[in-house]
Amino acid sequence: MTLAENLAEELRATFLTGGLTDEQLAELIAVGTTVAFEPDDELFREGEPADYLWILLEGSIGLYRQAISETSHLMTMTTPGQWAGGLRAWGDASAASGYRASGAAVSAGRVFRVPSEDLGRLVEEWFPFGKHMINGVYQTIRNIDAMARQRESLVALGTLAAGLAHEINNPAAAALRAVEGLRETCDAMMSSLQQLAERSISAEQFIELDRLRRELSAPTVADDGALARMDREDAVGGWLSDHHVANPWTIAPLLASAGADREWLDAFATAAGPDALGEALRWTSSTINANALLGELADSTKRVSNLVGAVRSYSQLDRAELHPIDVDEGLDSTLAMLAPKLGRVTVERAFADDIGPIEAYGAELNQVWTNLIDNAVDAMDGTGTLRLATRRDGDVLVVEVTDSGSGMGADVQARIFEPFFTTKDVGKGTGLGLDISRRIIVDRHHGDITFDSRPGATTAIVRIPVTQTNRS
Repeated sequence: MTLAENLAEELRATFLTGGLTDEQLAELIAVGTTVAFEPDDELFREGEPADYLWILLEGSIGLYRQAISETSHLMTMTTPGQWAGGLRAWGDASAASGYRASGAAVSAGRVFRVPSEDLGRLVEEWFPFGKHMINGVYQTIRNIDAMARQRESLVALGTLAAGLAHEINNPAAAALRAVEGLRETCDAMMSSLQQLAERSISAEQFIELDRLRRELSAPTVADDGALARMDREDAVGGWLSDHHVANPWTIAPLLASAGADREWLDAFATAAGPDALGEALRWTSSTINANALLGELADSTKRVSNLVGAVRSYSQLDRAELHPIDVDEGLDSTLAMLAPKLGRVTVERAFADDIGPIEAYGAELNQVWTNLIDNAVDAMDGTGTLRLATRRDGDVLVVEVTDSGSGMGADVQARIFEPFFTTKDVGKGTGLGLDISRRIIVDRHHGDITFDSRPGATTAIVRIPVTQTNRS
């Protein structure tokens, strides 16, 4: 019996290819190759394109997945006809058609290896209806999964955008109010200067008035309460009334807030003289108000700038996909994005100082932090304590997100990473957040993500290698 005939008998005896006709077996054998292996030989590697279908003939092959520095054993193929790979036979050339695990020989044996391209062609020739059905089901599942994930991303993006718009609106409105106030204050200041010029004060008088004004330019009055502030304003207002200054209530609060007292007011009155005192005080109060409005404008624009910086950090704009990132910065920027949702939640940070940059896909990690923090806040119903902690464990970064919610039961923990499983109300979650997070951590970063839950303390534990070099 020839080698081809022996191989045909072996394939005919397996559950996978036993139903093929002699002609079909001959065609399959013509495009395939028999590969012998010894213990520990690697046949295919996780993540690489699944360009071949591997059919076990004899021996045993272990299937493994890499997680951080550990290799997880999934199963061992021992029955002739068991197979792995071949996903590209169904016309999918994307990264999703890569090997789901690595295959390494446990004992000596042989496999029959068929190129995915030839497998797809033969299946279409032999079973055109079956090939069409497989393609349809495969692509439909992929499309449904992609659409669901896209919807999850769009919902999350919409939530973040709404929150960010709310956060930016407050400082933007404050800046607009400050600008309007500055316009009115500048008009009052110029009018006061014109009135002073008409009073024909001397240069020496103006220099002294300006010196006294600058004494109030950096207020040192402590905020000691509304009553104390009202007492100071009443004292200044009384002095102004005694000196016949028109409309004292309009300038008394400004002068009092800047620290003007009776001694300062007496010195100012001496420098201005009775004819110019009112206009000089109005000019001084307008400059104090202008400085206060400029400070408010600076604070508002700085807050907008900080928010833009947080968005830039969160989205990892203008950066290569895989690059050194600061995880603490990513957590902080995520908190900034979710600030409107945090509400009454108390945030505690316990970031280690010895972590340094790690090599990672920054934008994807920020998506993980978003999902974990969002779930934690929901678990606390918007009230409680959220604790974020980072630490280094050898060559592994550990990030912990802990909430003070009611915890998860064993039945929920068993299904926590199951696609479309959610404990949230209808319309509040699709059940994909943790599935996406697991894929990002496990598949993209070769790490792991686990949960430790008890009433009052549920912790999501993420472990990521600090470098991804030579891991993909």
